[in-house]
Amino acid sequence: MKTPLADSSATIAERPSTLSEPRRRQWLLWLVVAQAVFVLGVAAAGYATSALGRTIWLRTAPVDPRDLLYGDYLVLNYNVSQLPGSLWHGAQLPRRKQAAYVVLEPRGSAYEAVGVYDSKPTVNAAQVILRGSVQDVWHSGSRLRHTQRYGVRMRYGLERYYVPQDMGRQLTRRQQLRVQVSIAPWGQARITKVEHETPPPTK
Repeated sequence: MKTPLADSSATIAERPSTLSEPRRRQWLLWLVVAQAVFVLGVAAAGYATSALGRTIWLRTAPVDPRDLLYGDYLVLNYNVSQLPGSLWHGAQLPRRKQAAYVVLEPRGSAYEAVGVYDSKPTVNAAQVILRGSVQDVWHSGSRLRHTQRYGVRMRYGLERYYVPQDMGRQLTRRQQLRVQVSIAPWGQARITKVEHETPPPTK
């Protein structure tokens, strides 16, 4: 009588393992589908940003070609990356990792910052909003005399540019670049073109 009970117990114990196998396969399938959707979504978002976004030009600080010694990309420092505190519009002082919206408007052949906001502002037809985050805030002056000044360093997710081989050969000295950026209506931005800044003609 004991042997059938033992066999029945073993059969019952095996059931969870047998039933969980299809579930594991289902979860694996969902994981593969989710990864594929994510990759396709990133590609589609990038294409939509280029196709539907508004194109602007930004200037960079001089680029050091020695960056290429550490990889196939350049670290770009834009003219709108370091902004004076006088452009800040917010109920409180900016803080690190805070989301911020930089209002840009055309100045010659590129766009320059005219305001930084802690919430998305309303702009006119000539202006455009570039969403970023506060990377750092630095202070100078005396707190006691109430003459303290501060500046804001912004990060836009556009600071790394993978350099084509032909362009890498042209970077033989520190040069200033002009970067074309496409900004989608929903705030996403991506680099679409990079070229050397043409120096103004000498008189």
